Amino acid sequence: MIPYGRQDISQTDIDAVVEVLRSDWITQGPTIARFEQAVANYCGSQYAVAVCNATAALHLACRAIGLGVGDRLWTSPNTFVASANCGLYCGAEVDFVDIDPQTYNISIDALRAKLEQAEKVGKLPKVLIPVHFAGQSCEMATIAELAKQYGFYVIEDASHAIGGEYKGKKIGNCSYSDMTVFSFHPVKIITTGEGGMVVTNNPELFEKVSLLRTHGITRTPSQGAWYYQQVELGYNYRITDIQAALGLSQMQRLDSFINQRHELVQTYNDSLKDLPLQLPWQHPDSYSAWHLYVIRLNKRSQVFDSLREAGIGVNVHYIPVHTQPYYQEMGFKIGDFPEAEKYYDQVISLPIYPLLTETEQQKVITFLKKALL
Repeated sequence: MIPYGRQDISQTDIDAVVEVLRSDWITQGPTIARFEQAVANYCGSQYAVAVCNATAALHLACRAIGLGVGDRLWTSPNTFVASANCGLYCGAEVDFVDIDPQTYNISIDALRAKLEQAEKVGKLPKVLIPVHFAGQSCEMATIAELAKQYGFYVIEDASHAIGGEYKGKKIGNCSYSDMTVFSFHPVKIITTGEGGMVVTNNPELFEKVSLLRTHGITRTPSQGAWYYQQVELGYNYRITDIQAALGLSQMQRLDSFINQRHELVQTYNDSLKDLPLQLPWQHPDSYSAWHLYVIRLNKRSQVFDSLREAGIGVNVHYIPVHTQPYYQEMGFKIGDFPEAEKYYDQVISLPIYPLLTETEQQKVITFLKKALL
């Protein structure tokens, strides 16, 4: 089976992990801080906090801004459920903004219209979580302007997007947001096994996320090396030195991973351009990390089944969050966000990852053509 995504682990990665395993620190040690600094330096942010996964990162970011009961979080319906669930964890209400038919990110027109209506009825969001779907940045400059106009926080869900760029700068520099969240799941751009990170330029948000990551506990060495105080209700959302060692090693190849993904995209684009399908469109302000390569076509189920039977592990990203049973029970219904629903009915994610060989990619292309023609 050719999967839609997978990790690339080198001998250097293995050696880095083994070095930590043989050290005195395998949980909370110095490698975590080195990993955090490496990501912050790469993105151009001031601060970074590594955590156990991106879901935890989203939750901590929401807690850091004080999201709670009576507040509202808005995000895209075209995402994994974690982008919305983080608001529910805090007791907030969750709503969605329909997607742009070209980028599959939050539609700026839909966002602007929804904000105008929300202001009239006194139900503006406290936070917007734009999701950089497939690795392509949302239109963050406009989102930042709207955030200033309407007074909401912005947390970028860049789980797909480390290594990508927006307006010539690395995603995660937080020029247009309060915080950015990354994922290091094995199918993402780089991996720590499981892992995530919050980056920010705000020292107060950095301190808050750091505190909540570790049970809400502070230590005061002046009162004794043993002394600690719990000052917040926090969580055990920590990452380990073992994972950080892998992430730190992977960071050395991040640009190479991105370049390889772009080469795979070019091959797909050249090979599929004359087929009865829609190729992924790229905004001129964006340089995608290409976590996913998504095509749109008719008879999706037929083509999907045909490719799976051929040993090609295509997938679908995503089932719109508002159509999930849990969210249906909250009052959402089919038809609420028609662009996201139309998109979902037509899409397939093709395999894309650095270890995908030319032979394997040609197999994907050949069987896709066979299924369509």
